[in-house]
Order: sequence, then structure tokens, then C-alpha cells
Amino acid sequence: MTALTHWNPFKGMARYEPVASFDDLFRGLGFGTRPSWADLAATPDIRIDVSEDDKAFHVKAEMPGVDKKDIDISVDGNQISIGAEIKRESKKKEGETDIYTERYAGKVYRAFTLPKDVDEAKADAQYDKGVLMLTLPKKANGNGRRIAVG
Repeated sequence: MTALTHWNPFKGMARYEPVASFDDLFRGLGFGTRPSWADLAATPDIRIDVSEDDKAFHVKAEMPGVDKKDIDISVDGNQISIGAEIKRESKKKEGETDIYTERYAGKVYRAFTLPKDVDEAKADAQYDKGVLMLTLPKKANGNGRRIAVG
């Protein structure tokens, strides 16, 4: 299963859904058995914090439940992309059936742009306890020059 999701700043907040059908009004009363689309949006997000100092950008990305060999990081100039495959491994007993599960299996992806180019050769990645930590050194800008107006 593969799923790409867009970041939604209002995810998790109570909201009015104008396109909800009349049947959905009675869902909480035990009449309906259909899940709402909001319930199906359980794909995990890669949450990131980005900071910088004089020499590098520092990225912390929360990726719980991911094995570090399943993480893919790409740097192209100032474009950074982080992808991972989340595997759901469950052992069921014979005759056991899932009634409800909130675990996700599939691929997650996050891409963002930094204000300056990154020196890919010196970039470093560490993964510990569900948190990916990237150190992305800034590339020296040797191409810039001042032009005098004559």
C-alpha cells in the first residue's frame, strides 16, 4: 500500500464538513457503520524541526516505527527529501480477526526547500529512537560577487 499525503495544518481539529451526508449525522448513534473520510486519514506524517547555525542546517524528523535501513534521504542543492517505508508486522493467532487497527503500513514522504544550498558530501544522518537527525552543512557560496555601478 502506498499513500502520499499533503500536510494539513488543521488535521485533528474539530471541523464542520459541509459535504457530509445525512447518514453521517447518525454515525455516532450506532446506526451507521461507514467510516468517515476523516477517520481514513490516519497516514502518519513526518514531522520536522529545522534550525540553523553559521555552518549548517539541523533537521529533526520524527519517524516512529521505521527501520533505519528503510529510510531514503535525497539532497539536491537546497531541495531535501525524506522518504521511508513503514512495515506493519503483526502475528495473528489462528482464528483471530482484526476488528479495528490504527497501525499504518506503506510509504511516507516529505520534501522541503532550505534557504541555501547544502554540501551533500559533508551531510550526516543519525537515527535513534524514532528520530532522524540530519546535519546539512551549508555550501560555501563562491559564485557571488559585487558589481560596481559605473
